Amino acid sequence: MPFDFQGKHVTVAGLGVSGVPAAKVLHGLGARVTVVNDGDDERARAQAADLEALGVTVRLGDGATLPEGTELIVTAPGWKPDKPLFTAAHEAGVPVWGDVELAWRLRGRDGREAAPWLAVTGTNGKTTTVQMLASILKAAGLRTAAVGNIGVSLLDAVTGDEEYDVLAVELSSYQLHWAPSLRAHSAVVLNLAPDHLDWHGSMEAYAADKGRIYEGNRVACVYNVADKATEDLVREADVEEGCRAVGFTLGSPAPSQLGVVDGILVDRAFVEDRQKNAQELAEVTDVDPPAPHNIANALAAAGLARAFGVSAAAVRDGLRAFTPDAHRIAHVADVDGVAYVDDSKATNTHAAEASLAAYDSIVWIAGGLAKGATFDELVTGAAKRLRGAVLIGADRALIREALARHAPEVPVVDLDRTDTGAMLQAVREAQRLARPGDTVLLAPACASMDMFTNYNKRGDAFAEAVRELGA
Repeated sequence: MPFDFQGKHVTVAGLGVSGVPAAKVLHGLGARVTVVNDGDDERARAQAADLEALGVTVRLGDGATLPEGTELIVTAPGWKPDKPLFTAAHEAGVPVWGDVELAWRLRGRDGREAAPWLAVTGTNGKTTTVQMLASILKAAGLRTAAVGNIGVSLLDAVTGDEEYDVLAVELSSYQLHWAPSLRAHSAVVLNLAPDHLDWHGSMEAYAADKGRIYEGNRVACVYNVADKATEDLVREADVEEGCRAVGFTLGSPAPSQLGVVDGILVDRAFVEDRQKNAQELAEVTDVDPPAPHNIANALAAAGLARAFGVSAAAVRDGLRAFTPDAHRIAHVADVDGVAYVDDSKATNTHAAEASLAAYDSIVWIAGGLAKGATFDELVTGAAKRLRGAVLIGADRALIREALARHAPEVPVVDLDRTDTGAMLQAVREAQRLARPGDTVLLAPACASMDMFTNYNKRGDAFAEAVRELGA
């Protein structure tokens, strides 16, 4: 039964990119909305003033106390499950939804047919895969949008005036934790590696939240053949009768898989007589950039699109039309025979591992906030590719120590500075270590907030420093 919000007392936990839209939508549906927020800074006060002008109650500086009479909590995805607010809600029998759960329950509420969701999660590659998927769907002539954790509100997509045939939805582990009712048309878990364990509490809990994306899938659960944990999640999922497990691989595909044969992306899942037949989808060179992990993203996007009935030609055209985001394996310039590549978005070890694997001889710029990560496995895998390393940021010592243990022959420059000129010095040190044919790669394996506002600013600083080299 649809949830009737008229007159219901709903507490929204957290302002920001999800809380403000949620509060506005709920208020518009007739709910009595109270927003609670831990912070009480200038931005929060501005958002509060905007909401209070609509008649929403906002309580700043206290996100721990359950407002009296609360019948439902809608939380920002980043709020940890162990917060006192949720403990109080559990004791009072009050349900807790995330903004994704709210969007799922509101779809089709205005009488329009609800657009199916093709859902993407994983430790790395989510945004790229969702953007590729949206490009493919558009090439097929479908009305679509890339929404969710990508920064575009799902609530806006399901409650706005624009009508869609299908949505390409990026979902984080946080969002999935708070979305128990979600049932996608088809979904993929791209990969699994330790991340956000401080939030989830354990790798098992993190994987379980990722695996929620498969629950109730109707057509296809797409998984990574090279990452057995993703296939295990498919096996554990309770899906609709007839839903298929579809793998993707960088090798030659078996039946019910998509893969690569002689530089061609091929489909042996969504074809007649898949034991004997395969459908050519695109060439590896149609994928930008054609790094191995990005080919995997393209195959995952293609698998979801094919599950939705999209033609092979649309897969090819959509991949050709796709332009990757800035700061994701972005070639900045060639200077004196050395390529400079910005992968500032590689904010964890798994992403950095994929980036490092794309090049043969690398001067690696790395470091920042480790978020509890360790670097031994990353360094061991990349050691033979490293010409040198330049380390920056608060937790650079962890990477330096891993290099000393597993790649002692690699020259290391340790920059003990966090001012605005640090990146320029890092790039100049990398230039000194590099030889013609090398790649200077910014793949920090760490978050950026110790030195920069976000990974975009870090990548911008790298690109500006490279431009100064070539000036």
